[in-house]
Amino acid sequence: MPIQAIETRRLYRQIADQVSRLIDAGDFAAGSRLPAERELAEKLGVSRPSVREALIALEMEGLVEVRGGAGVFVHERRPPPPRRDPNGAMPAPGPFDLIRARWIIESEAAYHAASHATADHLQRLKAALTDMRQAPTHSPESIAADQRFHLCIAEASGNSALPMVVQLLWEQRTGPLYMRLESHFTGSKIWHEAVDEHSAILDAIASRDPPAARRAMRRHMKNAEIRFASAWKAQE
Repeated sequence: MPIQAIETRRLYRQIADQVSRLIDAGDFAAGSRLPAERELAEKLGVSRPSVREALIALEMEGLVEVRGGAGVFVHERRPPPPRRDPNGAMPAPGPFDLIRARWIIESEAAYHAASHATADHLQRLKAALTDMRQAPTHSPESIAADQRFHLCIAEASGNSALPMVVQLLWEQRTGPLYMRLESHFTGSKIWHEAVDEHSAILDAIASRDPPAARRAMRRHMKNAEIRFASAWKAQE
């Protein structure tokens, strides 16, 4: 298979573009199953999460179809080429880069929130967590409550710049690429795990324990990465 190794510093977009070119060239025929994620990662010289992000990008563009339990298949009908940004803007960060950025930033926000959170902040965090608990799984309402929870922690940090940064990260977290990837990992079990992790974060902040708050947020973000990396059902 004429696949060229990709430098690890490159983004999922370059992987998606190379797979798209191979589809155009007929190396992956319409209706055929793409090689397994592990095989693609080895041949391209990149990580499996990077391949997964690329496959999700191709799914969004209508080039492939992710079939749970069966694999990723090339669509029978080739869609029109996706519209590119005429200004040459960089593609949105991949979900895994986004999670890692949140691990860095939001864990420190939680650390400082444990020292600076007011009674109002704690009340708002509890209200957001209650709304999350009442949701059986992912939904626009439950994700909105999740966002309120994280933004409130940023506000409670006492640093006026952090809410701006966290808001920007959440705009990407609720963007199409992240949401499409997340759609393959929804379910009540996964949602309840995430809710319990939020509860641990709140407990640490309410207890005025900065190191514990940092650890709880890091654990939550790491678990989110693990869920996206290990629960992929389309192919192994």
